[in-house]
Amino acid sequence: MKKGDRVSVKDVNEKEFEEEVLKSNVPVLVDVWATWCGPCRMYSPIVDEVSNDYDGKIKFVKVDADENENIAAKYGIMSIPTTLLIEKGKVKAQSVGAVPKEVLKKWIEKNL
Repeated sequence: MKKGDRVSVKDVNEKEFEEEVLKSNVPVLVDVWATWCGPCRMYSPIVDEVSNDYDGKIKFVKVDADENENIAAKYGIMSIPTTLLIEKGKVKAQSVGAVPKEVLKKWIEKNL
Protein backbone atom coordinates (compact mmCIF):
# COMPACT_ATOMS: atom_id res chain seq x y z
CA MET A 1 0.00 0.00 0.00
CA LYS A 2 1.35 3.39 -0.96
CA LYS A 3 1.19 6.40 1.33
CA GLY A 4 -2.09 8.20 0.76
CA ASP A 5 -3.93 5.05 -0.35
CA ARG A 6 -7.32 4.52 1.23
CA VAL A 7 -7.58 1.82 3.85
CA SER A 8 -9.40 -1.21 2.52
CA VAL A 9 -11.88 -3.15 4.59
CA LYS A 10 -10.86 -6.79 4.34
CA ASP A 11 -13.37 -9.56 3.66
CA VAL A 12 -12.78 -12.25 6.28
CA ASN A 13 -14.02 -15.85 6.20
CA GLU A 14 -14.42 -18.40 8.99
CA LYS A 15 -10.86 -19.69 8.57
CA GLU A 16 -9.38 -16.20 8.95
CA PHE A 17 -11.73 -14.90 11.65
CA GLU A 18 -9.77 -16.10 14.68
CA GLU A 19 -6.46 -14.69 13.47
CA GLU A 20 -7.80 -11.46 11.93
CA VAL A 21 -10.41 -10.63 14.58
CA LEU A 22 -10.16 -12.60 17.81
CA LYS A 23 -6.35 -12.40 18.08
CA SER A 24 -6.03 -8.82 16.83
CA ASN A 25 -3.85 -6.43 18.84
CA VAL A 26 -6.29 -3.59 18.10
CA PRO A 27 -10.09 -3.46 18.37
CA VAL A 28 -11.91 -4.80 15.30
CA LEU A 29 -15.12 -3.49 13.78
CA VAL A 30 -16.90 -6.35 12.01
CA ASP A 31 -19.55 -5.52 9.40
CA VAL A 32 -21.75 -8.61 8.94
CA TRP A 33 -23.60 -8.38 5.63
CA ALA A 34 -24.97 -10.33 2.65
CA THR A 35 -24.99 -9.68 -1.09
CA TRP A 36 -28.81 -9.71 -1.31
CA CYS A 37 -29.26 -7.17 1.53
CA GLY A 38 -30.17 -3.67 0.26
CA PRO A 39 -29.38 -1.85 3.54
CA CYS A 40 -26.03 -3.69 3.64
CA ARG A 41 -25.13 -2.31 0.21
CA MET A 42 -26.00 1.21 1.40
CA TYR A 43 -24.02 0.75 4.64
CA SER A 44 -20.87 -0.73 3.10
CA PRO A 45 -19.51 2.56 1.66
CA ILE A 46 -20.12 4.23 5.04
CA VAL A 47 -18.05 1.56 6.80
CA ASP A 48 -15.34 1.97 4.14
CA GLU A 49 -15.28 5.73 4.65
CA VAL A 50 -15.19 5.54 8.46
CA SER A 51 -12.35 3.00 8.31
CA ASN A 52 -10.09 5.74 6.95
CA ASP A 53 -10.75 7.87 10.04
CA TYR A 54 -9.48 5.10 12.34
CA ASP A 55 -6.47 3.85 10.37
CA GLY A 56 -4.14 2.10 12.82
CA LYS A 57 -6.52 2.44 15.78
CA ILE A 58 -9.19 -0.04 14.71
CA LYS A 59 -9.14 -2.84 12.15
CA PHE A 60 -12.22 -3.02 9.91
CA VAL A 61 -13.40 -6.29 8.37
CA LYS A 62 -16.49 -7.56 6.56
CA VAL A 63 -18.07 -10.97 6.99
CA ASP A 64 -20.61 -12.33 4.49
CA ALA A 65 -23.27 -13.94 6.70
CA ASP A 66 -24.35 -16.39 3.99
CA GLU A 67 -20.84 -17.68 3.33
CA ASN A 68 -19.87 -17.72 7.03
CA GLU A 69 -22.96 -19.03 8.81
CA ASN A 70 -20.99 -20.27 11.82
CA ILE A 71 -19.83 -16.75 12.64
CA ALA A 72 -23.37 -15.39 12.32
CA ALA A 73 -24.67 -18.20 14.55
CA LYS A 74 -21.90 -17.79 17.14
CA TYR A 75 -22.77 -14.12 17.64
CA GLY A 76 -26.55 -14.61 17.46
CA ILE A 77 -26.91 -12.48 14.36
CA MET A 78 -30.51 -12.59 13.18
CA SER A 79 -30.65 -9.34 11.16
CA ILE A 80 -28.16 -7.64 8.90
CA PRO A 81 -26.30 -5.45 8.61
CA THR A 82 -24.95 -6.08 12.09
CA THR A 83 -21.90 -4.26 13.36
CA LEU A 84 -19.73 -5.82 16.07
CA LEU A 85 -16.92 -4.14 17.95
CA ILE A 86 -14.58 -6.87 19.19
CA GLU A 87 -11.62 -6.26 21.46
CA LYS A 88 -9.30 -8.95 22.83
CA GLY A 89 -11.62 -11.63 21.46
CA LYS A 90 -14.75 -10.32 23.22
CA VAL A 91 -17.72 -8.41 21.83
CA LYS A 92 -17.70 -4.94 23.39
CA ALA A 93 -20.72 -3.70 21.45
CA GLN A 94 -23.21 -4.82 18.83
CA SER A 95 -25.51 -2.75 16.64
CA VAL A 96 -28.14 -3.80 14.10
CA GLY A 97 -29.04 -1.79 11.03
CA ALA A 98 -27.44 0.67 8.64
CA VAL A 99 -26.63 4.04 10.18
CA PRO A 100 -25.20 7.31 8.85
CA LYS A 101 -21.47 7.99 9.08
CA GLU A 102 -21.69 10.33 12.09
CA VAL A 103 -23.87 7.88 14.03
CA LEU A 104 -21.38 5.06 13.37
CA LYS A 105 -18.47 7.24 14.50
CA LYS A 106 -20.30 8.21 17.73
CA TRP A 107 -21.09 4.52 18.38
CA ILE A 108 -17.42 3.61 17.92
CA GLU A 109 -16.21 6.40 20.22
CA LYS A 110 -18.77 5.49 22.89
CA ASN A 111 -17.72 1.84 22.86
CA LEU A 112 -13.94 2.08 22.53
